This record gives sequence, structure tokens and C-alpha cells, in this order.
Amino acid sequence: QVQLVESGGGLVQAGGSLRLSCAASGRTFTAYAMGWFRQAPGKEREFVATISQYGSTISYSDSAKGRFTISRDNAKNTVALQMNSLKPEDTAVYYCAARQGSTRKFPSDFGSWGQGTQVTVSS
Repeated sequence: QVQLVESGGGLVQAGGSLRLSCAASGRTFTAYAMGWFRQAPGKEREFVATISQYGSTISYSDSAKGRFTISRDNAKNTVALQMNSLKPEDTAVYYCAARQGSTRKFPSDFGSWGQGTQVTVSS
């Protein structure tokens, strides 16, 4: 399986921006569709965004649409999540995930996960 390490989380005021990055190692990066998920305290892990192996297919949750942008750099084995216009309800631990094959939106469809990075948005 591919190993994933997230970075870029932190504390930001509402309306601000953060850029999360996920570095992959161990397997051929282009074999994997990538996704970002998040989990707030007391809530289930939820889908945020996903991108196909070469970036031709991208999907966002309704809450992310128009504010977040997922991208990948296959030369650097990285996937990023640019988050703009952040809201307090975006506060969560954000996880990078990988799966072989096509994109999916359910956590159970992804076999590799990073350790997560905390994003806190203050009001």
C-alpha cells in the first residue's frame, strides 16, 4: 500500500485560507485515485473531495464546492487541498486517502490513509 503524510493544517480565522498537502510514497502514485476526508469531534468521517489518477475527474462535497480545490502533482507524488473562505464548521481533522481504481466518495472504499492534520477555524 501507499504511505501518506499530510501537512498544512493549523488555526485560521473565519474567511481565511489554508492549503493542505499530502505526500505519498511506497507505490506508483498514478495507480491511485486520491481523496480528502474530514472528521469533526463526535461525527463520522465525511467526504470532502476526490481526484482521479491523472486529474480528469474531480468531485466535491456540497460544503466544499466553490470554496475548496483539490489538485495533484504526479511528478512530486503529492495531492493538495486549497481551502478558501473557511468557516468554523470546517473545523475537523483532515485526512488524505488513496485507493486503486476509480474515484469514490465513501471512506470504506479507500485502503490507505494518512495520520490526519488538524484544521481549526475560529469565528
